[in-house]
Amino acid sequence: MDLKAYLEKKKDLVDGALRAYLSSLIKSDSLPERLYNSISYSLMAGGKRLRPILAIAAYEACGGTGDKVLPVAAALELIHTYSLIHDDLPSMDNDDLRRGKPTNHRVFGEATAILTGDALLTDAFNLISESKADPEVLLNVIKEISRASGSRGMVGGQAADIYAEGNIIGENEIRYIHAHKTAALIRTSLRVGVLMAEASPEKLHSLTRYGEGIGLAFQIVDDILDVEGSSEELGKSTGADSGKGKNTYPSIFGLEESKKKAEALIKNSLKAIEGFDEKAEPLREIAMYVLKRRN
Repeated sequence: MDLKAYLEKKKDLVDGALRAYLSSLIKSDSLPERLYNSISYSLMAGGKRLRPILAIAAYEACGGTGDKVLPVAAALELIHTYSLIHDDLPSMDNDDLRRGKPTNHRVFGEATAILTGDALLTDAFNLISESKADPEVLLNVIKEISRASGSRGMVGGQAADIYAEGNIIGENEIRYIHAHKTAALIRTSLRVGVLMAEASPEKLHSLTRYGEGIGLAFQIVDDILDVEGSSEELGKSTGADSGKGKNTYPSIFGLEESKKKAEALIKNSLKAIEGFDEKAEPLREIAMYVLKRRN
């Protein structure tokens, strides 16, 4: 299959849903213009839209049809964008560049950046409520996404990452950080696609294993690119992890061993979906893309 064409097609779908969300904000009399501009700036700054695309791909791999998954997919991008805005803040990673542009707080100020993240996280659940799915299905989707985003997921991983700065940690600790900070939302993107398709528990289990593998591999590759990549390719500063005393797979295991671990994770992910038919081909191609990506 032509993965590039597939990703572009699905990205256009997601971007259309995000533009519709922004249009709904414009119609609100009570929304301050600066807050709207800040939301629009970060949300439409580019990005791969990987998490919403994974939700759509899982939905389709499980036989789902139609666009009822789209509001949920768009909600995942709102949550991801919120996490990037907050992650870049001076009190967090203090970054100046994101998706090839100045970070939100550099343009709109720290207070507006914080409020923008707050708005995106909250609005994500309003978007989910607009899906045409069965209410019980949406309840399970909300449970999945809130768990992956909160203290037991992404936020917990971000906290552990900050607390570990400057300290020497082992494999279990670094795996916890990556599995929660990055992999949790990726894994859940797959799971909500399955839930929206109302597929079998067996398919949910298989795509959960797939998501766990590519989610952790994604962050390992990110760590590798921070060492080997360029700011032009990545759209963000490189070499920042070592300067901040962050624990990464390359800092603990070295580059070559980190690459081997990422390859093993992708291999396991592909094995997890061996029983799926050709509808899962985009997921197979995305797994290889995660391993070989340069941005």
